[in-house]
Amino acid sequence: MTSFKQVLGGDVRQFTMVFALVALLVAFDVASGGRMLTSSNFQNLLSGNAYVLILAIGMVMVIVIGQIDLSVGSVAGFVGMVVALSARDLNLPWWAAVLVGLAVGTAIGCWQGFWLARLGIPGFITTLAGMMIFRGAVIWISGSISVPVPPELRFLGSGYLPEWGPAFTQMNNSTLLLGLIAIGVYGYSQLTQHRRAAASGDRAEPLWPVVVRVVLVGAVIAYVTWLFGSGRPGTSFPVPGLILVGLVIVYHVVTQRTRFGRHIYAVGGNRAAAALSGVNTRRTYFLVMANMSFLAALAGIMFVGRATSAGPSDGTMWELDAIAAVFIGGAAVSGGIGTVTASMVGGLVMAVLNSGLMLMGVGADRTQVIKGVVLLAAVAFDVYNKQQGRPSITGLLWERLSRGGTTQGGPDAAAAVAASTATAPPALGPVEPEGDAPVVPAEDRASTGRAG
Repeated sequence: MTSFKQVLGGDVRQFTMVFALVALLVAFDVASGGRMLTSSNFQNLLSGNAYVLILAIGMVMVIVIGQIDLSVGSVAGFVGMVVALSARDLNLPWWAAVLVGLAVGTAIGCWQGFWLARLGIPGFITTLAGMMIFRGAVIWISGSISVPVPPELRFLGSGYLPEWGPAFTQMNNSTLLLGLIAIGVYGYSQLTQHRRAAASGDRAEPLWPVVVRVVLVGAVIAYVTWLFGSGRPGTSFPVPGLILVGLVIVYHVVTQRTRFGRHIYAVGGNRAAAALSGVNTRRTYFLVMANMSFLAALAGIMFVGRATSAGPSDGTMWELDAIAAVFIGGAAVSGGIGTVTASMVGGLVMAVLNSGLMLMGVGADRTQVIKGVVLLAAVAFDVYNKQQGRPSITGLLWERLSRGGTTQGGPDAAAAVAASTATAPPALGPVEPEGDAPVVPAEDRASTGRAG
């Protein structure tokens, strides 16, 4: 068991949802007669759920700061309709229509962020109003009819990587190259991290667990590469999946390796302490909400590209799928805890449930019941672990990849921010909170000052 933990590089409980995802894949493959682990099913699974996973990237940041966004589905549907109408009625080229859609989505996020950051209206109320406004707006501007989108957008929503080179590999060579790059980057990062730990004098783990980990993860990546690259001619790794992978990498770095990421966790862990440490809490709230609507706009554009048209009902209930993915991934309802990679695992669990139950002929009614039970069970198990003083289910997922960053926030996160924020006031006397910080009672102010 000790060797197994060394290979994983941490507490086994951190990978509960990863093990659950693998178990679901194997179980559904057996139950469906081998139809789950096929190239066509995986391609459809990734393309058909990429928009929800993109929403989950932004939603985890919103939930970490202790807020929630109920408008993402309505914003996605509204932006998709704006793009379709811009291309049809204004005769804009497809790329200009996409830029208009992204600008509209970002403007909506800034508008909602203003109400939260400046006026202090809770995100639940602000985005609930936004959900009603933009759900009605998409029906209004569309006249309750579907509008076709430019054919170029179909590449963003359902396209595949191109084929090139010799055919002796019997695979799509673009997908093969992508898999080889992924294996090389992962192996290099693990070995580099081990070498730096040894050079710094830290108590580094032995080399053999690192090698075993690289081999195991490399084998998984190789299998997935073969699965996506060996489908019928003309298919390969989906373009929506490539966009999703790029976003996961970017937002993982942003949340784990940047000052802004540390501020997000600090504000979610303890807003008052974060403000006393020099964090601009208003700006953090504003930027997180603006980013959420930007990603919702991107998800809506990709969805209408896959559907080939924008409809008045697009985006309905998408926010619930995104929220479920984040909480299954181990985020805390109270804020301060959650990671992008863990939310992707949670989203994939939901996607595999949808796909597997559909392959088994389970109706939509029973599918919703099962998904609700899974969500409740995952959160209940996570709460139980925290009550026992254990870590979140997947809150520290891939912590080794983000060493040096903040994988989980909490009340202590502000202390880390205080040490790393250049704008933190010097401890020469009583520290006055910034203008947007809430009034702290005298007893809490005294305890906060001692903690600082």
